[in-house]
Amino acid sequence: MTDHALLLVNLGSPASTEVADVRRYLNQFLMDPYVIDLPWPLRRLLVSLILIKRPAASAHAYASIWWDEGSPLVVLSRRLQEAMKAHWSHGPVELAMRYGEPSIEATLQRLADQGIRQVTLAPLYPQFADSTTTTVIEEAKRVVRERGLDLRFSVLPPFYDQPEYLDALVASAKPYLEQGFDHLLLSFHGLPERHLHKLDPSGHCLKGDDCCRTASPAVLATCYRAQCLRSAELFAERMGLRPEQWSVSFQSRLGRAKWIEPYTETRLDELAAQGVKKLLVMCPAFVADCIETLEEIGDRGREQFVEAGGESLQLVPCLNDHPDWVAALKVLCERAPQAL
Repeated sequence: MTDHALLLVNLGSPASTEVADVRRYLNQFLMDPYVIDLPWPLRRLLVSLILIKRPAASAHAYASIWWDEGSPLVVLSRRLQEAMKAHWSHGPVELAMRYGEPSIEATLQRLADQGIRQVTLAPLYPQFADSTTTTVIEEAKRVVRERGLDLRFSVLPPFYDQPEYLDALVASAKPYLEQGFDHLLLSFHGLPERHLHKLDPSGHCLKGDDCCRTASPAVLATCYRAQCLRSAELFAERMGLRPEQWSVSFQSRLGRAKWIEPYTETRLDELAAQGVKKLLVMCPAFVADCIETLEEIGDRGREQFVEAGGESLQLVPCLNDHPDWVAALKVLCERAPQAL
């Protein structure tokens, strides 16, 4: 019997579109110090204020994209899990969510109870950020420490520039680009600028337009923005796109802090004003479609672009359970280094 499990981890989703479930999910998510990096008293105060109105608005947004089977993110992640079972011959393939269910804690405990001793932990985030990759790793460490589990981990590192990931991205997007378009917008999830500054060992973060393109290997290892730009450039190169055919933006701002620019909502208006009629939007920070892609871009983004003068906005689906992505993920996970 094999005993090397694969644990896929994605962000998570509310249990339902009920306001109470959305509030519970948002509280767990926003109280993570890697998401809102303020001292606990300030974070608690801020999150409590956010939770006055946002759960109802978010519940409405979730309801607009919810599937009969449940949350699109969870359903698509389950499909990926099932597809990976045919490729991962070393042991069981499990799925956990950093927030909500199934939890990392319960899943690791179940694996330990089954006699599993080796786990490849796979945070499903192409680019590195404390609010995604680090919090998954730290939660796994916490569970092992507090529950006294005898588990050893290999960890899938960020794969933003790995050929297998990029080739899968091209394979999944190519049919949409071949239909013809005026412009391709690569919209990545945003981050507060302070998240970049605090991880910058060089002190040059965001000091100039080209800071990310000239980043040293040490900076690139933890710079989310630089990794996003690198993913975009490598994808465009593989697709044979000319520089004027595509651009990059950052979405999903929350609060009043300065976030990474350019903002997606600003770019949508700009592109329409420049005469772009047929716009394609990809979201390469996500490997599974979710509220940020289906509702924020596919619904609200499309409405905004058309109102600004564009004719159509086509959301290019995420990798989801595309066969090329399944095969790529297997290769990436099998060479994940020992860690933790």
